[in-house]
Amino acid sequence: MKLKALLLFYVMVFYVRSLNGVSKEIGNPSWKRSFLYILVASLASFLYGYHLGVINETLESISNDLHFNGNTMAEGLVVSICLGGGFLGSTFSGLIVDRVGFRRAFQLCALPMIIGSSMSATAKNLWGMLLGRLFVGTGMGLGPTLATLYVTEVSPAYVRGTYGSFTQIATSLGLMSSLLIGFPAKETEGWWRICFWVSAVPAALLALFMEFSPESPHWLFKKGRAADAEAAFEKLLGGPYVKGAMAELSKSERGGEAETVKLSELLFGHHRKVVFIGSTLFALQQLSGINSVFFFSSTVFKSAGVSSQSANICVGIANFLGSFAALLLMDKLGRKVLLIGSFSGMIVAMGLQAASASSLVSSSNEVYLSVGGMLLFVLAFSVGAGPVPSLLLSEMFPGRIRAKAMSVCLASHWVVNFFVGLLFLRLLEQIGPLVLNTIFATFCLVAVIFVKRNVLETKGKSLQEIEITLLPPE
Repeated sequence: MKLKALLLFYVMVFYVRSLNGVSKEIGNPSWKRSFLYILVASLASFLYGYHLGVINETLESISNDLHFNGNTMAEGLVVSICLGGGFLGSTFSGLIVDRVGFRRAFQLCALPMIIGSSMSATAKNLWGMLLGRLFVGTGMGLGPTLATLYVTEVSPAYVRGTYGSFTQIATSLGLMSSLLIGFPAKETEGWWRICFWVSAVPAALLALFMEFSPESPHWLFKKGRAADAEAAFEKLLGGPYVKGAMAELSKSERGGEAETVKLSELLFGHHRKVVFIGSTLFALQQLSGINSVFFFSSTVFKSAGVSSQSANICVGIANFLGSFAALLLMDKLGRKVLLIGSFSGMIVAMGLQAASASSLVSSSNEVYLSVGGMLLFVLAFSVGAGPVPSLLLSEMFPGRIRAKAMSVCLASHWVVNFFVGLLFLRLLEQIGPLVLNTIFATFCLVAVIFVKRNVLETKGKSLQEIEITLLPPE
């Protein structure tokens, strides 16, 4: 049996490589055919970024109007409750996608964001705000998973990394939009309610435009709808590429397969190592401290004597520039190089922030080190540690388990994110910025070592070639 499986493995490798040779003869499919659909899917990431940052400028006004000003635990809950909702949404995202497909899943993602935004905008007390943020959080949990998986499955291989960076750029644009819209919140009474109403617009557009977008051909083929999968490939790639794409897809997917993926298979079965790598990578991404920057940058900069508006503009610009650099470099340098470089830069940045809080630095230089370190941290993160993990893992997982395995890995992201959001201000008060930033820098160092030892490169390979190479049959 082992010899038979080994022979089958080599036949499949030869077959995929021969298909790649044919595709090179006719050239690559036009990136323009799938570009608009990538933009539509990226609206989910835009909404994720918007709701990630909307609380930054508005938290003070919200706490004053809803009468919990000065209660750091209540303020932490307003931030972290949506992350708890994100955990729920992420946990069930794989099941939802496998059942209804990507188009309907995106529309289900938009629904709680519209409802939750409306509830937050009309909240009369802390509990009303928390309930609205919980609804929004479920959509936030669905959105990044859906966007990453959809982009991975509908993109041509030669631009998959570039298109994967679009989700990070959309997140940074959403973050910047929330900061810009939130600027009048401290001067204009009730402006924070407008900030929540505004977010319902892109959510409605996501639900509308998905009605006209193609379904993932991988999902269609897995459901036994081969003819629909061919039609989707023709829409995404063009007629000349359909036959090769379908032949390649059939080698790693079994159309109409009714077998379900059990959680025990992901945690203890053949794919446990890849699931472990994914879960650890997402946990380290959040333990680096990045979302403490996005959630509480106004508070941190205010303590350094810097205008929160100026600081947040700089944070948004740094995030966008890093995301744009990732767009240019993802398919040139590769995923692993960007991850190592990104986490290494974050170590240096956290070192600067820790140094600014030490007694060795004069008060005149403290602000420059603190602000400069924070901006460098955001820039370094958005080049690699931000966009790469989701794309890399969606490439590495086989199609049969891709959606559910991603939801399991992202669950670790949301759990860690929740506790960082909940405890950051309390830890900042109790142990101070020097110790806290040193802890974050240590996690970044652990991430560099982990990536060097465990992460494999996927640049330029088709999903089927990656599956055959990284996960050979037992």
